[in-house]
Amino acid sequence: MAKKKKQDELKAPDWMTTYSDMITLCLCFFIIMFNPDEITQAQLDAISESMRQASVGSSPGGLTVSAGRAADLGNTIMSLPSMEQGRVMGNAMRRAVSLFSPEIRSNIIKITHDERGLVITLAGDAFFNSASARINVEETRDILLRIGTYLNSPELAGRKFRIEGHTDAIDVDPAGPWEDNWQLSVERSRAILRYLCALGLNENNFQIAGFAATVPVSSNDTPEGRANNRRVDVIILDAGHL
Repeated sequence: MAKKKKQDELKAPDWMTTYSDMITLCLCFFIIMFNPDEITQAQLDAISESMRQASVGSSPGGLTVSAGRAADLGNTIMSLPSMEQGRVMGNAMRRAVSLFSPEIRSNIIKITHDERGLVITLAGDAFFNSASARINVEETRDILLRIGTYLNSPELAGRKFRIEGHTDAIDVDPAGPWEDNWQLSVERSRAILRYLCALGLNENNFQIAGFAATVPVSSNDTPEGRANNRRVDVIILDAGHL
């Protein structure tokens, strides 16, 4: 009897099973997030659904993202054209982060990826004077040269680009050169385009747009937020946004 009681004391409580499952799921999640550009959307969806079913106990069996019989015929997720494009964009993003790391640390440039594609965000106040569409070439020449070289690299051959200008919500000076923020945002996009084309890039590969203050990334109620909103996005477009 004493031996059985001792074994019962050594037995882990029931909650440890759930806790262990949670820790395992968290470990898998962070392994995936460590290098997300190598994970396809289809794989993420399968993983998410498998975890959801496991959490509610409704799954008769797990979903797998490993190669099955179809792989013998070459029919794998990673063989799809969109997956190849995803790998290219992942490599392009890593190179951009490395190339512009000093500017990223100083908040002059941000590198992100959204539904449009790979986005290189230029801080408006670093590249332009207030209410001006004239580039501060002396301060930003080296950055623009690196952007031009990057966009002209072989790995981005055949890609289309779009330059989007954005302003804050403060109205332009009626006595100034611009009718409104729409005009200012477009002219800043055009200024970046002209400079890049002067470096040898083909203007036929570009689109430009001006959004004024309609797509803020921060609140316009503070000076810091307005500074974040004054920006120009240079976008390497995904296939769905050509």
